[in-house]
Amino acid sequence: MNLSVPIISALIGAVILLFGRRLFWLCVAAVGFAAGAEIAPHLVHEPSTLLALTIALVLGFIGALLALFLQKIAIAVAGFLAGGKLAVAIAAAFFAQHAHYFGITFLIGGIIGALLLLALFDWALIVLSSVVGAHLIQSALALPPSGSTILFVGLAVIGMIVQVAAMRGTRVA
Repeated sequence: MNLSVPIISALIGAVILLFGRRLFWLCVAAVGFAAGAEIAPHLVHEPSTLLALTIALVLGFIGALLALFLQKIAIAVAGFLAGGKLAVAIAAAFFAQHAHYFGITFLIGGIIGALLLLALFDWALIVLSSVVGAHLIQSALALPPSGSTILFVGLAVIGMIVQVAAMRGTRVA
């Protein structure tokens, strides 16, 4: 594959590394792009550069659309389901008659889970976007394994620090 996909991957990775929380849609699009670049050789034997880039861009575009239109709903639903399941599991571990209150336990746990995930979403997104951005940059460079690991960890930490500083700066204003 020629040099265009790694260069685009590294550039998108740098933007996500530093601005992933603010550009959530771009972070999801980059994950789609990276997945498309990985999937292309499995869909078509020895795809051309144009085909691999097209598959990556299409999956990135689909990811961006989903992130833009369904972000809060998806977060709330995931939090609700996880919270409800966890509440039922906790009730089953501590109460013998938990089955009688399954519905209310699931509902209360679900509401708490949705609110908690919505509240902590920024922090999770900072970590996730920093890791995704660092991965995109690191995978675009040809380094030995130890150098690749050091670069990945260093970039992820820098991304987290930059995004946390930017988040604190916007809250003061």
